[in-house]
Amino acid sequence: MKRRRFLAVGAGAGVSLAGCVSYPSADDGPSSEALLRDAIETRRHLNDLRARRTLSVETPSDAVERTERVVRKPPAKQRLEVLESTDPDAPVGSVTVTNREMTWEYNPEEELVDIQFHGTKVDADRTLRVLESLLENYRLGYEGTTTVDGREAHVVETRPPIEETGRRLNLVVGDTTYAIPLSTDDLEDLAVTRTICIDDEYRYPVRERNEVRDGDEIRYRLTVTYEDLAIDEGVESETFTYQPPADATVVTDGTEPEGIFDSIDEAEGAVPYELPEAAIPDAYLLDRITVVERAEKYGGVTTTLWYNDPNVVARELYVVVRERGRFDPDVLEEIEIDGRTAYYRDGRIQSIFWDCDDLSYEVSSLVDGEPIREIAASIGCP
Repeated sequence: MKRRRFLAVGAGAGVSLAGCVSYPSADDGPSSEALLRDAIETRRHLNDLRARRTLSVETPSDAVERTERVVRKPPAKQRLEVLESTDPDAPVGSVTVTNREMTWEYNPEEELVDIQFHGTKVDADRTLRVLESLLENYRLGYEGTTTVDGREAHVVETRPPIEETGRRLNLVVGDTTYAIPLSTDDLEDLAVTRTICIDDEYRYPVRERNEVRDGDEIRYRLTVTYEDLAIDEGVESETFTYQPPADATVVTDGTEPEGIFDSIDEAEGAVPYELPEAAIPDAYLLDRITVVERAEKYGGVTTTLWYNDPNVVARELYVVVRERGRFDPDVLEEIEIDGRTAYYRDGRIQSIFWDCDDLSYEVSSLVDGEPIREIAASIGCP
């Protein structure tokens, strides 16, 4: 199944944003900022989630809907099973299962299973990032309460920054990224609304609606709703593995790891070099070690030591050892660590790179403020 969808809506970049079209304004109740902060904290410490999720997309020329059973263990583990669908990209019986090592996608119409290996994939929590962006960058308004699946939910209207075009939507009640190409010059007649409903008990988003209108005409509407939501009630570990049907054709994408190990001692038997014993902050535990054999120009034998905080979603560090460096000093900030030249990269992932004799090292963090310089210094040039 495709994780990214493009929908033409005949609108233009820079559209105006109208007020909420579904609910009256409300002055009483919790603030929208407090609700989003609660949702962020719920997501940060969420262990597992189960729900029945319905997604519908409407345009003037088309409408599709699908209902799927969702099980998630953020940031990496997920299982989707399509129960009902009018979406040609996701027929009934489709299954997608993801864990840190691989993804299985089963298409029942083609009787095809596509296996994608993730030996070096970084598992950021996109839903958490979207919630944080809404709180930090959007204008928010509290619009009272509504009922979702028989439960009380608070309605928060979000308004994007003036410079944001709304060309791309990253959902908070789903895993699909939707890009909306906007193309008309008649901007003053367009109105865009984005409404999030946050469950009162769980303080977690259970419905999201994104809508583009031209007067009374709906150019585009996307609605995602959770029903039968259960948070932190436990999930069986085998949920996040998949056994393809016996009659299915299996194809593979990506490089299959040479091995996935639980300890440095185990991993060192599979690589032609010693692995570093880095000084990692106490909150982090070694999650796994992956060894991938690549062509020399892509790093050669590459070992990644993954560390995460089991109490916080997507709080992760990783240390990489490669036979050949894969960084460009000309686009990075040159720094010095214990008298050795290294290179720093800022952005969504903070990283430090350096070479030592015949090997190349990297220390990276998904979270701002982690002591990656100290970690790099503890490795040095072993």
